[in-house]
Amino acid sequence: MSDEEKKNEENGTEGESDKLEGIIKSGSVVAKRDGETIQSLTIIGQIEGHYILPTDQKATKYEHLIPLLVSMEESDEIDGVLILLNTMGGDVEAGLALAEMIASMTKPTVSLVLGGGHSIGVPLAVSAKRSFIVPSATMTIHPVRMSGTVVGVPQTYYYFERMQDRIVRFITAHSRVSEEEFRKLLLRTDEIATDVGSIIDGQKAVEIGLIDGVGGLSDALHALRTQIRGEE
Repeated sequence: MSDEEKKNEENGTEGESDKLEGIIKSGSVVAKRDGETIQSLTIIGQIEGHYILPTDQKATKYEHLIPLLVSMEESDEIDGVLILLNTMGGDVEAGLALAEMIASMTKPTVSLVLGGGHSIGVPLAVSAKRSFIVPSATMTIHPVRMSGTVVGVPQTYYYFERMQDRIVRFITAHSRVSEEEFRKLLLRTDEIATDVGSIIDGQKAVEIGLIDGVGGLSDALHALRTQIRGEE
């Protein structure tokens, strides 16, 4: 093997190592094809917000994703962003903050729900300019909940109501589902044991207009490249 071939091999190994390190640190990876550069962003487990979760629990830290989203938006090298979701929900304000950031990006964005997009994962799923869900995935829709000590005064309940309204407004503004239909799913009493709300699968999510289409990775990437090329 020549010195040049050895150098190319070493550079390739270093490149793969850097890519793996990026996946480990931020759950993201950059892929290039046909002159187009796409960065994927993975949101998995529980969204960690103001409180640190136990170390044995899979979590996505929102303070890591916020600067990453800023760098994606400002980068001249990134043409589009693919958001991959398999989340059980988590901190409401952290999840909503991430959803607002994604929705306000000028870069082409596509989301893909894999496994589940539950609770505050619903706003994250609809925050992209185009959304997909695999047939086997589910989404849990339920009212805002809080664990721990709650002060039983009217102001507390008013706060919960306003928080719920913020979430409903965001979801209905970034999808085709009506507020009436969404609130109906939100308050069902016969769907979830010991809780209020609904669990819907991929096809149902598309039928009610919550998600744009049923599809997988290739569909999401095709839609993203279509946006990048301005063909939509």
